Amino acid sequence: MQLPNPETLLAEITAKIQAQLQPNSALVGIHSGGVWLMQRVLESIRQDIPFGMLDAALYRDDYARRGLKTEPKPSNIPFDVQDKHIILIDDIFYTGRTTRAAMNELFDYGRPASITLAVLINRGGGELPIAPQIVGANIALKPNQSLQLSQDTKDKLYLTLEANDA
Repeated sequence: MQLPNPETLLAEITAKIQAQLQPNSALVGIHSGGVWLMQRVLESIRQDIPFGMLDAALYRDDYARRGLKTEPKPSNIPFDVQDKHIILIDDIFYTGRTTRAAMNELFDYGRPASITLAVLINRGGGELPIAPQIVGANIALKPNQSLQLSQDTKDKLYLTLEANDA
């Protein structure tokens, strides 16, 4: 399967995010890939926009089954969430559980006016009534396949397709 260039997808979602910005908008990236994307969006749009980062792992409803896969990253929302139009950014959308967990954590900081979900890839397979409003690409994967976004030391983004045969 030929994967799209993540840099091209990032340019597309950046344009869509910029078109939706309002005076009281803020960006929030979900660790780790969503934070990388958010940082690049901020560099591209060159506007003074409040931003923050979330690690929603501890808020997931399947935490007991999954546990922590990596060292947790600190969440940091250094602005008042109340009545903000939040654009929540993640890399790969799958079941919706990470998004739900991120929204639960976000509401611990206050009640936003709205939340718009922007993702680089929607891989299908949603299990909750949650869907991204801004999508770089829709790529249907088999249940045993997964996509991984990585970033090298020069901030270049890479997409990798992995198959779990277990």
